[in-house]
Amino acid sequence: MADRNYLTIVSGLPRSGTSMMMKMVEAGGIPVMTDGKRVADIDNPKGYYEFEPALRTKTDPSWLRDAPGKCVKMVYMLLKDLPVTHYYRVLFMRRNLDEVLASQKKMLDRLGKKGGDFTDEQFRDLFVKDTNKCIAMLNELEHFQYIEVDYNEMLNNSGPLVTKVNDFLGGDMNTEAMAAVVDPSLHRNKA
Repeated sequence: MADRNYLTIVSGLPRSGTSMMMKMVEAGGIPVMTDGKRVADIDNPKGYYEFEPALRTKTDPSWLRDAPGKCVKMVYMLLKDLPVTHYYRVLFMRRNLDEVLASQKKMLDRLGKKGGDFTDEQFRDLFVKDTNKCIAMLNELEHFQYIEVDYNEMLNNSGPLVTKVNDFLGGDMNTEAMAAVVDPSLHRNKA
């Protein structure tokens, strides 16, 4: 087994395939950090893989003590809160922005929530700006390494991307189990 003295983080925009990637990493053999509080539903039938302490990292990073060698999901905006005392390898999920917006809108509608007063174009501009800012930060800080993983490409041809993720995370993962997680039937909000 590879020596993982870093925390693996699955990140990206909401609705960009982060839960699928968490399930893939888990199937590949890396333990995941999840609290199980947000259960599977129609929007994420295979589970959310969330870990509430990660939301409070800025004020309480104590959960990181036991994190090296494991994987956690964090929305991209929280990566800036991670202390420089640890090393991180980030799997940054990318998805067609029209699909992200459509999926987010459907989920909010089902939950009876509003997405604010933003238009789709304003959300798109905000997401592009924020994502570019996040990637620039990951490039600047030495305690981060990252790769980008395209959700749409993963659904169409997972083999090369599974290999890329495996190589990035030490090269000893169960790639067959990872590929078996990919479920194109869950790709419901297409551009």
